[in-house]
Amino acid sequence: MAWSWHPVQLSLVVASIATVIVFAFAIISVFWMTEKNVKGRAIIETIVFLPLVLPPTVIGFLLIMIFGNNSFVGQAISLLRGQTILFTVTAAIIAASVVAFPLMYQSLKTGFQMVDDNIRGAAKVDGASSWKLLFFITIPLSYRSIATGFILSFTRAFGEFGATLMFAGNIPGKTQTIPTAIYLAIESGKIEIAAYYALISIGFSFVLLFLMNGLTRNKEHKK
Repeated sequence: MAWSWHPVQLSLVVASIATVIVFAFAIISVFWMTEKNVKGRAIIETIVFLPLVLPPTVIGFLLIMIFGNNSFVGQAISLLRGQTILFTVTAAIIAASVVAFPLMYQSLKTGFQMVDDNIRGAAKVDGASSWKLLFFITIPLSYRSIATGFILSFTRAFGEFGATLMFAGNIPGKTQTIPTAIYLAIESGKIEIAAYYALISIGFSFVLLFLMNGLTRNKEHKK
């Protein structure tokens, strides 16, 4: 095994796409859960947060069961794409999205709930629809929580290992990300290469978490 920038580049691409995907789904989900009187909300949110506590191998197994060649979804995708999504970059993005979604959901939910009800009420009195309220009031006033959600989700997606290894594999030059590259390097006795990838991962995570702490400090100073 030789040193390569591909796992670094792929990790950045996968984490970036996954973060955008979970943001879009989280916006819709949180809006739906907070604005509508949803029945079974506790059960739905329990399912949403399961990826935080389930072993990554279980998540990988479930993804294989859902998108594998023997499932209806997997067969439909194979017909549309002409091939399975197993052991592809798409699979890595899906795995990263699943594990990152709860963090984005919780961050957005916290931000939305902190918006002053008086402001929301005044906007409704002035005739603002639920969607206008979301895009012109709730989201702008929740920008710190949204930024925190982006950072946490990106960091989680960037470091995803177990589900990615099972669902997308560890194919050098194709689906190998930093975590799986570290795993393969250690298995191959290439400790120096594993250390390089680990330092890159630590560096990215440190910078992102430092930025998040800066947002938190600024928020506390303004209180």
